[in-house]
Amino acid sequence: MKRTVVINVAGLSSSLLGPHTPRINELADSVSRIHPVCPAVTCTMQATFLTGRLPAQHGIVGNGWYFRDLAEVFFWRQSNRLIQGEKIWQVGRAINTAFTCANSFWWYNMATDADWSVTPRPVYCADGRKLPDCYTQPPHLRQVFTRRFGAFPLFRFWGPATSIASTRWIGDAAMAIEELYSPVLHLVYLPHLDYVLQKVGPEGSISRDLRELDEACGRLLDFFRNRGCRVIVLSEYGISAVDRPVHPNRIMREAGLLSTKTDLGREYLDPGASRAFAVADHQVAHIYVRQKRDVEGVAALFRQVPGIEHILDSFRKKEWGLGHGRSGELVLVAGKGSWFSYYFWMDDGKAPDYARTVNIHAKPGYDPCELFFDPKLKFPALTAGLSLLKQRMGLRTLLDVIPIDAGLAKGSHGRIPEDPGELPLLLSSDPQLLNSDSVAAQDVFHVILDHVFRE
Repeated sequence: MKRTVVINVAGLSSSLLGPHTPRINELADSVSRIHPVCPAVTCTMQATFLTGRLPAQHGIVGNGWYFRDLAEVFFWRQSNRLIQGEKIWQVGRAINTAFTCANSFWWYNMATDADWSVTPRPVYCADGRKLPDCYTQPPHLRQVFTRRFGAFPLFRFWGPATSIASTRWIGDAAMAIEELYSPVLHLVYLPHLDYVLQKVGPEGSISRDLRELDEACGRLLDFFRNRGCRVIVLSEYGISAVDRPVHPNRIMREAGLLSTKTDLGREYLDPGASRAFAVADHQVAHIYVRQKRDVEGVAALFRQVPGIEHILDSFRKKEWGLGHGRSGELVLVAGKGSWFSYYFWMDDGKAPDYARTVNIHAKPGYDPCELFFDPKLKFPALTAGLSLLKQRMGLRTLLDVIPIDAGLAKGSHGRIPEDPGELPLLLSSDPQLLNSDSVAAQDVFHVILDHVFRE
């Protein structure tokens, strides 16, 4: 077996390679473009890479979905048991019992039978505080990493204060795992570029961020190659420019299909009582329709809506590899330049209390506005600092510094882009193991195994 490291550089595409990415360019002679599945989002694509299956088989139809038996929407769950089918480390062990695998921050990294794992996991206190932390297996690694590198910088990983710090921390942890255990396969996730591109778009001012990301990636390339590892650098998707948010939940509310519940003057989605509602996830939205007789009417509602390119019914979902029970009765795919918000309220004064906070588990859809401080705040950092101080003093307060202006997002992903330069990439330190300049997302699984088991 050849020890192999797979570095997932989120958001990387060939259009971004250039003078600011000299270290990544070292592998550019072996570039394969990945043809993604839809939705081309983190959890779906990573599950596809790890199983060699389409969403219809592995069940990860997005970063979140509607859990019908609970009548609740859940995003960013962590249990690896949600992925259906054999994972790459299980297949590797069947080939050679000496096969081992470490997972450094790829998703669904709890309740896993990978040999070693580290993933973000805040401490949620009973008084409402959220403390930065991580989860590891074996558990003692958490203390090792915290002692050596400090607490995982959660608020630099996601939110308006994101920076290269979290990517560097993940790199440090990955190198520590390599020094301790030397896994046969090591999965490493570098998130930084993804968030920057969603904030400013691929045409925005990103040269500094590209250089920072390239430096972090180059550091890992040197480290792992010096230890005799093959290295794959890949991405799950590229980021496309967007300027038009589409609000499917508001459309269904106006049509009398979506229900809300009012608490303390604020409105909350009531999915169990709704005839239809959307789980919005970047450029794809699953539409859950309670009664079969309403499906065609809901589809007709969206046929003339600007910014929607495809409406997938049960037949087309199967064609697209999304024919799974977790999918909505309909799936909307955005047109070029568009993306879907989760917003369901009509009056910002009645928006739910979580709308202006970073709260990925409470929101019934993905919210890129969590990457921004509200531009209406004169001193956002001070406002956030005062709120955190109050929390540390034991006072209950909301860290409500996030805007509810969907027009702020300038980059998104999820649909299959027309521009080849926006497709995700696969690069290798061993180009002889790449058979083509393009590879289907589900075949990345076999490319990784080839790197381990082929001479």
